[in-house]
Amino acid sequence: MLAGKSLDVALRAIWKQHGKLTPHDRASIRNICYGALRHYGQLDALLVLLLDRPVPDAALRCLLIAALFQLEYTRSAPHAVVDQAVMACVPLGARAAQGMVNAVLRNFLRRRATLLEMAASNEVGRYSHPQWWIDRLKIQYPEHFAAILDAGNSHPPMCLRINRRRTSQAEYLDLLARAEIAAHAIEADGLLLDKPMAVDALPGFRDGLVSVQDAGAQHAARLLDSCHRQRVLDTCAAPGGKSAHLLELADIELTALDSDAVRLGRVHENLDRLGLAANVVCADAANPGAWWDGREFDRILADVPCSASGVVRRHPDAKWLRREADIAHFAEHQTHLLDALWRTLATDGKLLYATCSVFDDENQRQIAGFLDRHADARRVPLDLPQNHNGQILPNAQHDGFYYALLQKR
Repeated sequence: MLAGKSLDVALRAIWKQHGKLTPHDRASIRNICYGALRHYGQLDALLVLLLDRPVPDAALRCLLIAALFQLEYTRSAPHAVVDQAVMACVPLGARAAQGMVNAVLRNFLRRRATLLEMAASNEVGRYSHPQWWIDRLKIQYPEHFAAILDAGNSHPPMCLRINRRRTSQAEYLDLLARAEIAAHAIEADGLLLDKPMAVDALPGFRDGLVSVQDAGAQHAARLLDSCHRQRVLDTCAAPGGKSAHLLELADIELTALDSDAVRLGRVHENLDRLGLAANVVCADAANPGAWWDGREFDRILADVPCSASGVVRRHPDAKWLRREADIAHFAEHQTHLLDALWRTLATDGKLLYATCSVFDDENQRQIAGFLDRHADARRVPLDLPQNHNGQILPNAQHDGFYYALLQKR
């Protein structure tokens, strides 16, 4: 991440390089990496306090960050963490730094409470988000910004969506209970697990009884309100969760569109597992001339590329990879995409604009600008929980999303 690569890309490189890693090893590495990035602002502030001078070796600095995360946020025995960090200096080619690593980590353990208080005196250290991110949220959500930031540092909940064509909430809750998996119903089709778990351990997952989908994302199919035999377009469809939900709710003619051929493979996999079918197309949604046959759609789901600021707890590297200037670039692309898709929508048809962002430039301001440009568009009121003008803020049950339903007059 510090080299400009996403965490998923970096981890895939590790798996490829170390092919003999056990599933337990991979899970441990993933937990440390994700956790260290969730709390990177705080851990970096602690490291600054603990060092007399900056560590020029990036790998050694990352080792210290990872060790601090384990000492503060895991149940690992402190002496074991310190010893393993000291030994890890050798394969990093930093044997001479073993004494420094030992001293820094033991100093943290001795002065932990004082150091944590000092790190929290800085907003980046307190909230573990970039300062520009914090500043934006303080302006937009003066009463909620701290809760949003804290949610971004939490472990994400695991929510399931039942496949209505194959089961019901009550039936699947009974299956979970028999498997001694604690969960409760949430929203119309959702089940929130008390503890996340591997999908292969879920009863009937391979048989298409359920999918994993955040409760906030499950609003999309319901809000679009597709009816039987309608022509529906799902843009930026990969990996296919919302496409599948649309097909589970109604017998529609669905086109699932995405510009990433590799990720479209996930759409095929998910639809096959659930026993569903759609016209899956690889193309750029912003260029209808390359893929549209001229037949207008009754419904369009425009789940557009965005900053992903509402789902940052699932992608903690995004906090540190994003730059403030990126928000304007996303907004520009969203504007182009919306204008292009509007031409493919039938009169009286509906387009649901969706992002997993909490930033106004991508949400409320984007829709206000669209309505100014299109006199034939009207915004339809939405029934959403904790609705902030279409904005759902992240909490313990769901991620952050934004929805705006537009009808063509």
